Amino acid sequence: MITVYGIKNCDTVKKSLRWFDAKGINHKFHDFRIDGIDAKTIEGWLAEVGGKTLINKRGPSYRNLSDGDKAVLENDDAAAAVILAANPTVIKRPVVDFGTTRTVAYDEGCWSELAEA
Repeated sequence: MITVYGIKNCDTVKKSLRWFDAKGINHKFHDFRIDGIDAKTIEGWLAEVGGKTLINKRGPSYRNLSDGDKAVLENDDAAAAVILAANPTVIKRPVVDFGTTRTVAYDEGCWSELAEA
């Protein structure tokens, strides 16, 4: 089962969910705000895709973090996972879990390939 992670009021997440629906690809939605997310899952994402890909530095949630938290996000994946679990809106959206592979951000070309595999 494909899982789309994000927040329901994010325009990119809405666009992603519409794309999966339009293609008839079976998926479920995991809302960070309602369902939460644990640090262990995020640590795995960081190990797979890296902080530069996973962390959204453009949004207000990132700008509102303390300088200390921002420094941790740059230097320590285990500690960064704890900060991201407590502040999931700092995670770039959507994160799409295909079971063996994760993608970050809107990428219908990659999704098409992974959904067919």
